[in-house]
Amino acid sequence: QVQLVESGGGLVQAGGSLRLSCVASGRSTFSNYAMGWFRQAPGKEREFVAAISWSGGRTYYADSVKGRFTISRDNAKDAVYLQMNSLKPEDTAVYYCARRQGSRGSYYSSDYDYWGQGTQVTVSS
Repeated sequence: QVQLVESGGGLVQAGGSLRLSCVASGRSTFSNYAMGWFRQAPGKEREFVAAISWSGGRTYYADSVKGRFTISRDNAKDAVYLQMNSLKPEDTAVYYCARRQGSRGSYYSSDYDYWGQGTQVTVSS
């Protein structure tokens, strides 16, 4: 069993920044797996935000966040991060981290087997 706990969400003005963290625990080797961030806004489907390979050597981004968000990981701390800059009101959503069933990132939520409870990000205009 794997537990993922996100933190770092909050309320920020447009143009501001937030850094989300996700810490993994449980009987699993964190560094064996790629990790991803997804988000879900009210009334919308969950969408891919970013992913990172097991080593951190490859990253993947949705077009809507490319150049503004940066995903990273620290395998020594079993943690993955999402640095979000130049935030826009349309970034408002609950953000989830998830563990990929494999070592390479994926854009598809069905390829992830464990999910955190989510952290709310609200960007005011």
